[in-house]
Amino acid sequence: MPRFFTPAEVSAHNSEADLWLSFLGRVWDVSPLMDLHKGDALLLPIMEAAGKDISSWFDSKTQDVRRYVDPLTTCERYYTPMGRFVHIPPAGPRSDWATEVAPTWWRDERYQVGLLTAKTRWIRIINTLTSQEQRLQVCSEETMAGILQRYLRYNSHARSYTWKHGSVILDMSQTLGENNVPDDDHELQHLRLDPDLFPPALLLYFNDDLTES
Repeated sequence: MPRFFTPAEVSAHNSEADLWLSFLGRVWDVSPLMDLHKGDALLLPIMEAAGKDISSWFDSKTQDVRRYVDPLTTCERYYTPMGRFVHIPPAGPRSDWATEVAPTWWRDERYQVGLLTAKTRWIRIINTLTSQEQRLQVCSEETMAGILQRYLRYNSHARSYTWKHGSVILDMSQTLGENNVPDDDHELQHLRLDPDLFPPALLLYFNDDLTES
């Protein structure tokens, strides 16, 4: 499965040396692009958008930067109100500009690192052996195995536990929704309650494989 990221994870990569962007549901690490064009003024709009979603720059149908017809020249041009950036051609002919750039960075899949989640969910993971509790923000599309991978930073032995919701053992190859872990966000919002305050609880039971002698 492709790796999913939350907006918070993307926003954490917001420096010139570690620069991520998201657009049209995908997540891109353009740090190599920053190194390749280091010192180029055309990097400025990208740097200003570091860690943000820039879907508004693109046409969802063409998957390309939005275009418009210049009223002065009646020629079609890229629409870049944020400022011209790397791989966007100049307004007029120039001897120092390569007319063919293939692929442009926003079409170069080498920069793509995953997908942006359509919806994040908060969950509580409760270790019944130690009574420790950890809140995690996860992606609704990722499987329990992916959630376990996120949880490893808090418990490196997470694979030694059986994961349950209530009394039901969770299928680690399925998502929260497929495991019938309810998403009550809509109902809670209807009741004017903060969904983040009422996350579902997942229970971890340690797998004691010791046998009686």
